[in-house]
Amino acid sequence: MAKRIDVSGLTAYYGSHKAIEDISMTVEPRSVTAFIGPSGCGKSTFLRTLNRMHEVTAGGRVEGKVLLDDEDLYGQGIDPVSVRREVGMVFQRPNPFPTMSIFDNVAAGLRLNGNYKKSELGDIVEKSLKGANLWNEVKDRLNKPGSGLSGGQQQRLCIARAIAVEPNVLLMDEPCSALDPISTLAIEDLIGELKERFTIVIVTHNMQQAARVSDRTAFFNLSAVGQPGKLIEIDETERIFSNPSVQATEDYISGRFG
Repeated sequence: MAKRIDVSGLTAYYGSHKAIEDISMTVEPRSVTAFIGPSGCGKSTFLRTLNRMHEVTAGGRVEGKVLLDDEDLYGQGIDPVSVRREVGMVFQRPNPFPTMSIFDNVAAGLRLNGNYKKSELGDIVEKSLKGANLWNEVKDRLNKPGSGLSGGQQQRLCIARAIAVEPNVLLMDEPCSALDPISTLAIEDLIGELKERFTIVIVTHNMQQAARVSDRTAFFNLSAVGQPGKLIEIDETERIFSNPSVQATEDYISGRFG
């Protein structure tokens, strides 16, 4: 079931370096929220704090709160692995497990998280591949390596793998940046379908993509090189692109910097 994210006063560090500072926002369930902003302003760092992947990086730590509905993901006794099961992630470059078949790629998380009968696994793998709009393309070669698929198919395979464990939230870090235009369109169409079931947050450098796929857009920026990134504003996507509240947002969207 899709869940709401409430972030308050979040600051993230790499060692002593403050990467992002004092970010607060709400992400509504069953919606797509896009993060935009120039390179180095902390969009991907912030995204990784939402499923506790930031702390996997050497020196990575956070201050502040991230609530999934009413549960503090950084609360005492919370298992980071269970957080990442609830908050799935799709990365910039497709990363299917190279030695695994298409079937085993999708089933990997399921096998880690529970005991499923073979027939149950088969049903979930089929449902997940259908959910990623990939089933018809691969149903006759499920035992072939996932690495043999095209780039766009590999990314949809990674999405199938992420949704197979039924997360509440799906994070996507520039999921189309390594893809051709046709594959990009397929992923964008898929995002529109997946938001009926999941809360989706996407980082993108593509302004048109943010405008096409998201319900709300958050603009991040940093005041100077070496300074922490900050959330400048977040609003309905249509408003951000037509009538933003902050001049820096308008300057970035219109191409004056970034």
